[in-house]
Amino acid sequence: MSGAGPPGWARSSRRLHEIREGDRVVPATEALGTPPDVYGERLVPVRSGWWRRWDPYRSKLSAALVKGFRGPLPQPGERWLYLGAATGTTSSHVADLVGPEGAVYAVEMSLRPFARLLRLAERYPNLLPILGDARRPDDYAGWVPPVDGVYSDIAQPDQVGIVRRNADLFLRDGKPLLLVLKLSSLGRDRTPDESVERALAELRPFRPISPPLALEPFHRQHRFLAARAPSMTTASERSRAARPEKIGRAARPR
Repeated sequence: MSGAGPPGWARSSRRLHEIREGDRVVPATEALGTPPDVYGERLVPVRSGWWRRWDPYRSKLSAALVKGFRGPLPQPGERWLYLGAATGTTSSHVADLVGPEGAVYAVEMSLRPFARLLRLAERYPNLLPILGDARRPDDYAGWVPPVDGVYSDIAQPDQVGIVRRNADLFLRDGKPLLLVLKLSSLGRDRTPDESVERALAELRPFRPISPPLALEPFHRQHRFLAARAPSMTTASERSRAARPEKIGRAARPR
């Protein structure tokens, strides 16, 4: 075990660390919530509390780190919008990264995983579950302020369009968008490379941060894309910035 991450990890977030397992190094986050574990992950006691092993087989964001992603990650004090939070495996680690002064607005549309997400939020006060359909961001616009990052992991044919609509509505100028592209949900009428190229075209004018990253062997038929919102000021953005913030826990849009 080491207190400094591999080259690039320590610079990504001061709440991100490494755990050495023989010849391997896997990421770990400083636990904001209290034990027990969230999904069976290893907990390592340290002087400041606990580190949570971030399993790349259970989290696509962890897999991206292990495969070499060194782009922007959630930072302490930031607000992030998470689309497709499910039961909270990865969103709990994102909550660790933003820390007690940050917030994760976790959108999930299915009732069963949402119920588990609600229970998890009792231990993670900065994890704010929202029962909603990411295809209809206007439905929860009153609960989500402008955010410093968007992370999306949804299995829909129009997954790129969904994340674009959310980013256009909530993401601050110049801030990152991290997208897990599930190729099998995009149809079989084109190759993986063609699907990625089409996704990148749909994301314009967002600027790519790093090349698309294959997540095998951890997650088959998935690509990790990272882009940055354009820096511009439009009437709609000025209106969005002026929108009153309404922040609550376990938000249930009406």
